[in-house]
Amino acid sequence: MLSRIAPCILLLLLLLGNSPSTAADNLAEFNAAVEAAGAHNRIAIGYLRTGNLDLASLEIDRLRNAWARLTERFSGNRPAAFKGNPHYASLFTGVSARLVGADLMLKTGRPDAARSGLDAIRRDLYELRRDSGVFVLADCVRDANAAMDELMVFDGDEIDWVRAAAAGGLASKSAAYASILNQCDEIAGDRVRNASEFRRLIDGAKSSLALISKAIAEHDGGLLHRVLIELRSFANLLDFRFG
Repeated sequence: MLSRIAPCILLLLLLLGNSPSTAADNLAEFNAAVEAAGAHNRIAIGYLRTGNLDLASLEIDRLRNAWARLTERFSGNRPAAFKGNPHYASLFTGVSARLVGADLMLKTGRPDAARSGLDAIRRDLYELRRDSGVFVLADCVRDANAAMDELMVFDGDEIDWVRAAAAGGLASKSAAYASILNQCDEIAGDRVRNASEFRRLIDGAKSSLALISKAIAEHDGGLLHRVLIELRSFANLLDFRFG
């Protein structure tokens, strides 16, 4: 009797383990699906930035298909991490509407508006995760870019070196940016963390940051300008690839 019942029990457990409600609690699966769609979004934004509109349109189509798969899988199966999050219920229709709008803007010759719509999708996802205490590499890269923006205000012909070295000035802003980069390095999975492209961007940015203290000490505006431009380049590439 036991020999006949055991296979049935095993089959039941397998079916339960693969049921939609159980799988939907897998936050890692949801994050992976969002990243799959997000990769197309980043590429589309990059093409829009450089004026490659045909390739941008192709990536928007791919993004729409990836989002449709994600919607089918998760719109009715909320991961447990997002329980009670008011953004979740409207996320899927909201992003779909933004995609329609971005496609329309592109076809009517308004690539900047299309890019704005795609950026808004990234913001929607960032806010969804933030409000549920979920933090992924893309969110860290977004925070890093915000910190980089604060550093760029010190790029100019007239440098107040007293302010630059003061608390709340260039020195502290560069330390804050370094801290966020370290955080991104820590939360990246082993595959990403050990990838040569990721290491080049993270380690390159850290090396550049180390020169800011020298620029402050020597009141070297030229060095500071070169370092900030280099850091902005690293930040843009990091955002394009992992944001």
